[in-house]
Amino acid sequence: MGIAHKTIKADIVVVGGGPAGVCAAIAAGRSGASTVLIERYGFVGGMSTAALVYPWMTFHTTAGKQVIRGLGQEIIDRLAAQGASPGHLRDTVGFVHTITPYHPEVYKIVAVDMLKEAGVRLLLHSFTDAVSVNDGRIETIQVTGKSGRIDVEGAVFIDTTGDADIAYLAGAPCLKGREEDGKTQPMTMKFRMRGVDLAKVKQYMLDHPDEFYRKTPFAELPDLPLSGVMGYFKHWKEANLPINRDQVLFFTGPNEDEVLVNTTRVQGMDGTDVDDLTEAETLGRKQVMQVAEFMTKRLPGFERASISQVGAQIGIRETRRIDGVYALQVADVVEGRRFADVIARSGYPIDIHDPSGKGVTAAWVQGDGAYDIPYRCLLPQRIVNLLTGGRCISTSHEALATTRLTPSCMATGQAAGTAAGIAVSHGIAPGEIDVAELQQALRAADAVLD
Repeated sequence: MGIAHKTIKADIVVVGGGPAGVCAAIAAGRSGASTVLIERYGFVGGMSTAALVYPWMTFHTTAGKQVIRGLGQEIIDRLAAQGASPGHLRDTVGFVHTITPYHPEVYKIVAVDMLKEAGVRLLLHSFTDAVSVNDGRIETIQVTGKSGRIDVEGAVFIDTTGDADIAYLAGAPCLKGREEDGKTQPMTMKFRMRGVDLAKVKQYMLDHPDEFYRKTPFAELPDLPLSGVMGYFKHWKEANLPINRDQVLFFTGPNEDEVLVNTTRVQGMDGTDVDDLTEAETLGRKQVMQVAEFMTKRLPGFERASISQVGAQIGIRETRRIDGVYALQVADVVEGRRFADVIARSGYPIDIHDPSGKGVTAAWVQGDGAYDIPYRCLLPQRIVNLLTGGRCISTSHEALATTRLTPSCMATGQAAGTAAGIAVSHGIAPGEIDVAELQQALRAADAVLD
C-alpha cells in the first residue's frame, strides 16, 4: 500500500510557525475562522527556538516607550507567570535600551497552548513544497511529511516562512538582498555556554571600559544587572580567528551562569539555496568551536565555561522578501514616518550586519523614536488571497534590518492574522478590507498604532 494523499480544508492557512506565524495563527483563530498552522520542525518558535535568537529586542523605543504590545506582550506575560521571563529589562549591552529575556523551551509550550486555545490546527513535521494558483488566487498548497502528501485548501493564506516561500512558489514578485548586488546579511550559528562567572566578567568590564562598546555610561553599570557584552576588542584582535567580525557579542541568561553567544559570521551564502545552506551549517558549527575555545582560553570569567547548546539550525537574517504593494524605505524608518494604513509600529534602529565586511551599520529612528509599518507592506502583488508577516514583508534591504527583529515580526504577524479573519468574515480579498476596521480590531487586541 502507498502512503495516503489527503486533503485538509480551512478558512485561513498560515505557513511558518515562527513568532510571526504563531501570532498570525492565534489572531486568525480568535477571529472565529478555522485556521491551520503548518511548521516544518517538530516545535514552533522559528528563529527564537531553532536558531537560539535571544533575547527579544525591542518592544520599545530607545527612550523606553513601549510601541509593541498585543499578542507579543501577552506571550511575555504568560512566560513571566511561569518564571520563564523577567519581562522587559533595561539593556546594558549598549545597542538598545530595553531587551526581553525568555526561556525558549517554555516559549515552545506556551505558544502551542495559545494556539490550541484559539482553536488552531497545528501541523508539525510538515514542509510546504508546492502551491496551486488559479487566476491570481492560491487554491491549495501541498505539504509533505511522514504521513505523505497533504493538500491544504484555504480562502486566505499567510506566508510567515521568513523566506517568502509561499509568495515565491505562487509567482508573486520577490526581492533578495541589497539592490546593487543581491548580497544578504550574514548568517550566525548561535550557541549557549554554562559555567560563566558573570560577576568576574562585569568587574573586568568596569576595570577595562575602553575594551567595550556601550551607550549606557559605565558609571551606571554597577547598579544594573548585566544583560550582555559587546567588545573585548583587544582579545578578539589578538586571537585573529578566521571570522569576519570586529568584536565579541553575547547576552546573559536565562540562567545565572549562562550566556548566548552571537559572534560567528557566515557571509556570501544564500539562505534559500540548499548547497549554500549545507555549507553554512558546516562552517557555522566549526566557528562555534573556534569561538568557544577562544572564550575559555582568553576571556576572564569563562575559564570554567563550556558549550551547553548549539542552534538546531544556523540563524538567518535575510533571504527573500516580497516586492509588495508598498516597500518600507530607509527614510520611512529613520524619519519616523506615519502612515494612514499603519498596522504596527517599531522602535528598533536599522541594524545591518555587513554582507561582506566586519562591522554593523546602525541608523537611529528620529522623531518620537518609532516608525509605522503600513498594511500595504503585508500585501504581495499578483496574488490576491495572500498576506505576509514577519521577515518577508515588503521592505528595502535597509529597512528589513529593523522589521526583521522578533517583536516587529510578532506585530506584523498579528496584523496579518487579524486582516485574514476580517477578509474571511466579509468574503473578500485581504486587499479589499476596510483598513479602519482592521485598525479598530488591532487596537481592541492591545496593539499599539498611535
